[in-house]
Amino acid sequence: MSIDRVILFIGPPGSGKGTLSQKCVQKLGWQQISTGDLCRRHIAKQTEIGKSIDFAIKSGKLVSDGLISQMVFDWFRQENIESDVVILDGYPRTVNQAKDFDELADQLGDSAQVIVVKFVIDDTVVVDRLVNRYICKNKSCQQVYSLSAGSKLAPQSDMACDSCGSELIKRKDDNADAIRERLKVYHLHESDLISHYVQAGYEIYEFKSDLPIDQLFTEFAETMGGRAHDSNKK
Repeated sequence: MSIDRVILFIGPPGSGKGTLSQKCVQKLGWQQISTGDLCRRHIAKQTEIGKSIDFAIKSGKLVSDGLISQMVFDWFRQENIESDVVILDGYPRTVNQAKDFDELADQLGDSAQVIVVKFVIDDTVVVDRLVNRYICKNKSCQQVYSLSAGSKLAPQSDMACDSCGSELIKRKDDNADAIRERLKVYHLHESDLISHYVQAGYEIYEFKSDLPIDQLFTEFAETMGGRAHDSNKK
């Protein structure tokens, strides 16, 4: 199937990119690629790339741009893409990655429109979200949950995934110090990324992602949903 749109989710860790991506997959039938998930697959398989990624993550650093871009390019070449809309969650994260993506966009052709979605949220909210975040241990599921008081993302069963029943686990880097370091790294690149997208001529939308996920999804779907078969391409 040809790709009509590639939507780039840009936002700090914990801003809701992954959760909204899952909603879009479930409700709109779109396809999603998470660089975080790709990294974890390589780590689980203990490939040479996976070993390098594991060291960088545990050190609170970004994986090299070249490795990340190569994984994304390989995904587009090897994955059976069944939707005309693909969300990139967590890629590009740097201007160098964005330049790599421009090459990928050119390879996809003029029929693929590129849209950038920026998630706006306060750092204090991010820290609270991530210290209370748990994910499904099942590598093929990776559903995200929150143990924050009153959260609508809380699991129905105690520490078990609602979707597949697997155990819920906490990521090693979801602690306050590591989160703040990741936020610093994100903010270091954010303005340059946006400037690059403006120069590239990509459409950019902003959403306040401290909203409840259902409300955020509704606002996002109302803005993007009607554009699923938009003939105004990149």
